[in-house]
Amino acid sequence: MTQADLAALDRLLLERSVRRGHFVLASGRTSNFYVDCRLTTMSAEGLVLIGKLGLQAIRDAGWAPRSVGGLTMGADPVAYAVAARSVAAQPIVDAFSVRKEAKAHGTGRRVEGNFAAGDQVVVVEDVITTGGSALKAIEAVREEGGTVLGILAVVDREEGGRATLEAAGHKVVALTTASRLGLK
Repeated sequence: MTQADLAALDRLLLERSVRRGHFVLASGRTSNFYVDCRLTTMSAEGLVLIGKLGLQAIRDAGWAPRSVGGLTMGADPVAYAVAARSVAAQPIVDAFSVRKEAKAHGTGRRVEGNFAAGDQVVVVEDVITTGGSALKAIEAVREEGGTVLGILAVVDREEGGRATLEAAGHKVVALTTASRLGLK
């Protein structure tokens, strides 16, 4: 990961995704800043940066997943960016999505896409606050027979989520943090 790419990601997040004010987060907590990471992760420039940085972070962590994914919708563009980047920097890593709940029709699975029982995967997140979304994704992957190698997040809000995930035995890698973005 080059410092220039990390700085470009931070700049893009600050320009597109960070809002200041009074917000209630998905966890129910209140905050004086909000990071709507989708405005970055779903942008052309963001997809390229996150694909490059995310794949490199996964490899630097020593993980060799079959696929990457997490709880839809925040994790989806992160997973797709990493998967797309892997075509040019093989071995290929495919992507999957975890539904919040299984559909009542079709296969009835919660984990959709390029995932099968026995696969080793990396769970991805756009923003980690409490770690709850990652834990839900991990539970779904395990229920369907997968093994989680670790968690990759774009932003760690540094509000206890990393500690919760690590206490549950999962290594966490974040591309940037709230402190690095000047939010703390």
